[in-house]
Amino acid sequence: MTRKLGKIIVADLIKRSEKGLNLAKQILRAEEMDHPKLREALEHYFANWNEFVHPGLLSLACEAVEGDPDDVIAVQAAIAMLTAAFDVHDDIIDKSKEKNKIATIYGKFGEGIALLLGNAFLIEGLKFFADSVIALSKDRERSTLEILRKLLFEVGNAHALEIGLKERKNITPSEYMKITEMKAASIEADMHFGALFGGGKDAEIAVLSRIGRILGILATLRDDLVDVFDIEELRQRISVQDLPIPLLFAMQDQEAKDKLVDILSKPKISKSDVATLVDITLTAPPVVHLKNQMRLLIEEGSNLTNRLPKKESRCKLQAILSFMLEDL
Repeated sequence: MTRKLGKIIVADLIKRSEKGLNLAKQILRAEEMDHPKLREALEHYFANWNEFVHPGLLSLACEAVEGDPDDVIAVQAAIAMLTAAFDVHDDIIDKSKEKNKIATIYGKFGEGIALLLGNAFLIEGLKFFADSVIALSKDRERSTLEILRKLLFEVGNAHALEIGLKERKNITPSEYMKITEMKAASIEADMHFGALFGGGKDAEIAVLSRIGRILGILATLRDDLVDVFDIEELRQRISVQDLPIPLLFAMQDQEAKDKLVDILSKPKISKSDVATLVDITLTAPPVVHLKNQMRLLIEEGSNLTNRLPKKESRCKLQAILSFMLEDL
């Protein structure tokens, strides 16, 4: 989810995530890892593991159906480990050696160790999640594991499609939007399982699942909009031919495309270039339409929160939704 959430929202999600992350660390540290480099890689990941979105939203969804967040700590830990597995493996696929100026596992320890550490997160995450569903009825246990399988495969398929797109030219915005919607399955999973393990009714689980999907879509689009403003991030994405979605949308307008190509083809983009690029991008008709679509999603999500029983949780979810277009 978005790297640029508001401070109050972030503080709340961090607080909600602490117990789940600590449990995940405890579980993995207890495992026997005979290779010292693998153990070193684990500690390197832990030192920079600030994942708060997935376990935080799971906690919020639990609370929204009047459940006790302390009852879903084990599920938080499982989801956090599964998220870490995808994160480490994605860095191998993308050949990402650094994130936020910190070496990734792939960048510091190489492909082999990164693959093995990602596998460790995946194995423990799946086992711990499976242990958590034992408390459910047999029918609910089977359906819950099937939902996890379906949503994780959707995220995996999104990344596979993304790899395929990078090998092609003339990619359409609708293709990128499809991938964005598929990636949002990860946030849907957080909200679904938070509501489920929080004791929510089927209708409440369905509402929070849809809100999760909406949040996942909005967060990806917001991150890409913000990246247009960030000169360092923009330079990095241009270097690997991974343009932010708003730029791809803007280029559907021929007048905007001509101006943007002139800027993007420069050996080095200056701050003034970025200012011009931002202005061209945000005023291009396809991007104006994209932001209108985001507003409609925010409105849909906000309306859905009114079906939830707890007022405080409704307000928090509405604040997160509203933030997705703030300052943009």
